[in-house]
Amino acid sequence: MPRIIKHPELRREELLDHAQALFLMHGYDKASLNDVIATAGISKGAFYHYFASKEALLEALAERFARQALAGVQDVLGDPALDPLGRLNALLAKSRQAKVETAAEAWALFETMFRPENLVLFHRINVAANAAFSPLLVEIIKQGVADGTFRTFDPEGVADIVMQFGLATHDVIAKAFAGGSDADMDIAIETLERRVRLYEIALDRILGLPDGSIRIGEPGYVRAVMTARRASPSSSVAAAASKARRM
Repeated sequence: MPRIIKHPELRREELLDHAQALFLMHGYDKASLNDVIATAGISKGAFYHYFASKEALLEALAERFARQALAGVQDVLGDPALDPLGRLNALLAKSRQAKVETAAEAWALFETMFRPENLVLFHRINVAANAAFSPLLVEIIKQGVADGTFRTFDPEGVADIVMQFGLATHDVIAKAFAGGSDADMDIAIETLERRVRLYEIALDRILGLPDGSIRIGEPGYVRAVMTARRASPSSSVAAAASKARRM
């Protein structure tokens, strides 16, 4: 049979699909690069043409998650019915919704980042993923400054602060995972809920808004995301397969 030549980007996406399915089924640590290569039916040389390492593969999966989330909020930017504050809250609301809907799958793929030995990987993945959303925040904040809704001299700096909120919760989550008990998880959830309220107040103050203007969280949001980690592997695999078929 003649050799089938695929577009490099298509081949790259297929490799990500295979890796994602394997990581969900066996866990990131237990699924080897050789497993990914064998499942994809390619040579090692072909694999390394696309990804330099297993860590690079995980980073690419994080970037894909970010792109998919980004696609889901594009309509917020162009909605003429929303002022800058409404647009910012709508962006945050859609981000919350996406995190809840994909939480079980995301934990199965990225829980490894919260282990002490993977702190560098955690930061690399967050830098890559946050790069997708920071320009959106900057654009919204600049619109708000222009029409007087927000008061800040540094929209880029505010966006950077918002993106750092997720990084700041790393130790709380890592401690809960290391403890492993329901009590450890409950403590982490309560801590994160307080932290979200604090971040909301901080962002209100930074943007010159009355307290309660910005909604980063909502009742039950943190618990829904954190407890989704306990979802069965089979449900996560099914979700991954369904997503792969839609691509």
